[in-house]
Amino acid sequence: MSWDKKHEFSTQKLKLKDDWEGEVEATLIVRKAKSQSDKAILYIHGFVDYFFQNNLADWANNLNINFYALDLRKHGRSLLPHQKPNMSRSMLEYMEEIDLAIDIIRKEDANNFLILLGHSTGGLISSLYAHNHRDDNRVNALILNSPFFDFNKPAWFKKTVMPLVGSIGLRFPNLPSPEGLKEGYVKSIHDSYHGEWDFNLDYKPLLGFKINLGWIAAIYWAQKNLQSGLEINCPVLVMYSSKSSPPGKYNTLMHTSDSVLDVDDIKRYSKGLGKYVKNVEIENGLHDLVLSKKEVRENVFNEMTDFVENIQ
Repeated sequence: MSWDKKHEFSTQKLKLKDDWEGEVEATLIVRKAKSQSDKAILYIHGFVDYFFQNNLADWANNLNINFYALDLRKHGRSLLPHQKPNMSRSMLEYMEEIDLAIDIIRKEDANNFLILLGHSTGGLISSLYAHNHRDDNRVNALILNSPFFDFNKPAWFKKTVMPLVGSIGLRFPNLPSPEGLKEGYVKSIHDSYHGEWDFNLDYKPLLGFKINLGWIAAIYWAQKNLQSGLEINCPVLVMYSSKSSPPGKYNTLMHTSDSVLDVDDIKRYSKGLGKYVKNVEIENGLHDLVLSKKEVRENVFNEMTDFVENIQ
């Protein structure tokens, strides 16, 4: 039995405009609440990621909220054979599939209240989307799970090297990056190694995928936009771990800390998202907070529940 059928999800392919590699598609994953509901959550995953966190759908459905998730273009179920995995030249590319998904959620499925929920790079993308649509009521609330608001690098590196990389990446997007992702985080969550979660290592490999400077530039310029301050009008919940640990080889600290991002960056830049921002520090949380240890993720879901119940 496939993962989708096992967890009672349906999937729908979204045909997108061709890009520099040719054909492009995204995948919308859906599991509606058991009872009639006009409220929905749309989940946006991070880089070298895809939707497999069915406990998010369980939580939403238990609140009688319809659950939707996107596998963004070139990620997970949406990756096509001719594409470089996860590659993007601008975070604005992803707005097309989010628009299409929200049209389905609101127009075809008649949901009147939509919460956008973004993790890591998905948190960056979701923040920009909510800002860009601040006046049209497409997003009624925003939840951010360890959003990728800045690179996890020393201050001197971000000040001197990143602007240069950001400029070179715009001109030569296919140049390979000398750095890539580390294996420790994935080993800390996959049940074949030191974690408790089963997911497809073809979609989310231990060492990720090779990174081009074009992707780094896309992230850098999106982050600069966010760091200059946004004007998100809807309520925002920002959640992050109580501490960070260095990326690298697996170690036990990775079970109680964010081993991908610097949580201080999240705290700093969340202040500029909008007027109605609630920050919540999750003691001993992982980078993907809903994959943390049982007692920690229960705290995460409780915080999200309180937020949702107070905004409806």
